Amino acid sequence: MSERGREDEAAVSEFVERFAAQLVEAGMTRMPARIFAALLSSEQGVMNSAELGDQLKVSPAAVSGAIRYLSQVNMVIREREPGSRRERYRVQGNQWYEALTNRDSMLRGWQVTMQEGVDHFGPDTPQGRRINETLEFFLFLEEELGSLMDRWTKHRAQQLGG
Repeated sequence: MSERGREDEAAVSEFVERFAAQLVEAGMTRMPARIFAALLSSEQGVMNSAELGDQLKVSPAAVSGAIRYLSQVNMVIREREPGSRRERYRVQGNQWYEALTNRDSMLRGWQVTMQEGVDHFGPDTPQGRRINETLEFFLFLEEELGSLMDRWTKHRAQQLGG
């Protein structure tokens, strides 16, 4: 490998590990964070398990578990390599929007449970007040996320053409 190739590889590795560390600080587990950062920084935004394992120096099992998590939270999609039975993994162009939109449906489920808690304990009990505050926060967040996503869609179209 040329000196330039080693420098490029080192720069990519530094980006992947730095961004992954930031994602871990925000609550994501380490391996999904590394896999996501690697996919995000790859030229095509798509890699297969072997490529991810080679780049990150991890086992196929580690890649598989991380991809399962990232797929569940809509941050990557699985697809078949053309002419092959092997899967490859792609970062979606609008993955943050998709991930937050998925969280929106989760918020609605939490709201139902919080309302049941308030109804069960009563709004004037200590636990009822805490649960009700959580419910109000989720209701506020749902409303604000909807408005925020609308503004993002407009901003994205203006700034990125899509």
